Amino acid sequence: MTKADDSSLDPEDRRAVEERARQLLDRASAWERFPVPLEDILAAANVRVAQTSLFDPIAVMEYLAGKAIQTATIVKSALGKLFGLYDSAETLIHIDDSAIKSKSKKVFLTLHETAHHDLPVHKRMFRFFQDSEQHLDPEISDQFEREANNFARFALFKGDIYARYAADCKFDIKTPITLAKKFGASNYASAREFARTHHRACVVYILEPIEIVLGHGARATVRRIEPSPSFILQFGKPTDTVITTDHCLGRILPIGRKMTRPTAISMTDRNGVSHECVAEAFDTTHNVIILLYPVKVLGKPTIILPPDFKKVV
Repeated sequence: MTKADDSSLDPEDRRAVEERARQLLDRASAWERFPVPLEDILAAANVRVAQTSLFDPIAVMEYLAGKAIQTATIVKSALGKLFGLYDSAETLIHIDDSAIKSKSKKVFLTLHETAHHDLPVHKRMFRFFQDSEQHLDPEISDQFEREANNFARFALFKGDIYARYAADCKFDIKTPITLAKKFGASNYASAREFARTHHRACVVYILEPIEIVLGHGARATVRRIEPSPSFILQFGKPTDTVITTDHCLGRILPIGRKMTRPTAISMTDRNGVSHECVAEAFDTTHNVIILLYPVKVLGKPTIILPPDFKKVV
C-alpha cells in the first residue's frame, strides 16, 4: 500500500524548521563532514541517546516504575507504534535497536527525535503532555512528525549540499546509491532526496520487494513515488499503486538480478504529447528503486570550437 505523504509542509513552516536545523549544524560544525557527525550534533543539541533502550523489556519496567500513571500509559501506548521516543523530562532519546538494524535508519530516526527536542514548540508541548492527563491532537501530532522529518532530512543531507553533489554526478540510478554512502543515508532516503531536489525532470518509484503471484506473475506494490518539481510540471505526479508485468514499468522490474539496465519506454505528458523516456532499476533487497526520466533531460553533447578553428575540406 502506498505510504501517505510524510514530509510536506507549508513554506513558512518549512523555512522555520530548516532554520533551526541550520543553526544546529552550525553549532556542531557539521556542514563539511561526511557522513553526518551524529555525536557532535547530539552534543550541540544538548540531548542524549539512552545507553539502555527504553524498548528493552526490563528497561521499560524500570523506567515506568518512576513515572506517573498517565505518563506510563502514554509510553506503553507509544511502544506499540514507534521505533524511537523522545523523553523531554530526561532529555533522552530512546531508539528500538531490536527493530532497527540499519545504521542509516538509526541515524535518521535519531535526528528525527532530536528535532522534537530542538524545536522549541515541540519541546514545550511534549513536556506539557507528558506531565498532564491530556493527549496531543492527531492533527498537531501529524504536523510535528512532518516537521521532525524535514528537520532530520535537512540535517542529514546538509541543506542543499546533497542536491549540488547530485547535480555534478552522472544522471543514473547509481548516483543516489553512491551518495547514500557518502551522506550516511539509506538508499531509500537518498533516492527520494535525489528525485525531489534534482533540477532535471525525473521520478523515483520506490517499490516493496517483488512478489511472484501464482497465475499472475511478478508484481511489486508501490511504497512511494517521488517526482522532481520539473517532472510534476511536465507530467504530473504518477498515482500508480502496483507495478505488474502488464504495466509499462513491468519490464524494468529486476527479477532475479540486482539491476536493470536503462530501458526505453514511452510516456505521455499533461498535454497528451508522447515522450521517449528511460527507466532503470536497482534492488536494495529491502526495496526496488526505479528511476524514470525523459531522454531530453540529458540534452545533446555540445562541442565548443576554438575561435581560430578552420574547417578542413
